[in-house]
Amino acid sequence: MINIEPPSSALALDALPTISKSGLARFLNRARAAVRLAGDVQVLLTSDAEIKRLNRSFRGKNKATDVLSFPAPAEIDGLAGDLAVSLDTAARQAAEHGHGLRDEVRILLLHGLLHLAGEDHETDSGEMARREAALRRELRLPNGLIERSSGPGPRR
Repeated sequence: MINIEPPSSALALDALPTISKSGLARFLNRARAAVRLAGDVQVLLTSDAEIKRLNRSFRGKNKATDVLSFPAPAEIDGLAGDLAVSLDTAARQAAEHGHGLRDEVRILLLHGLLHLAGEDHETDSGEMARREAALRRELRLPNGLIERSSGPGPRR
C-alpha cells in the first residue's frame, strides 16, 4: 500500500501531480521482484517534518532525510517492511540532478528496497552500490543515491 501525505514545500507540491499512485505501485512491484524481496512493502510519501520525526524516533538522528527503511520483524509473515520517503527532499534532489520527482521517488524506493533486503552501503565493500547500479539500469532509472554521493558533484 502507498500512502501519500501532502509535502510542505512548494517545489514538491508543484511536482506532486506527476506521481501516480497506481504507477508507483506497479514500479514498486517490479523493483521488489528485481531485488528478490519477498513480502509486502508499505510506503509512506510524506514531508520533511514527518520524516525528521521518524528519523529522530527510530534512529536518534534529528534531521530530515530522503528515505528510511524499516524491516519487518521476522515473526510478521508476509511483510518485508516499510519505507518512508520525504517528498520535500525528493523534489529538491530531483531538481539538483535534472530529472522529475517521479524518477527521484523511484530511485529512493529502489534504495530503500535494497536496505529491506539486508544490503547496507555504510558497512559493505561496495556490493550494494554495484547491485543498485545494475538494478537502476534494469529499471531504467537515472543515477542512484550511492553513486551520487561517491561521484563528483554535491555531497549528501
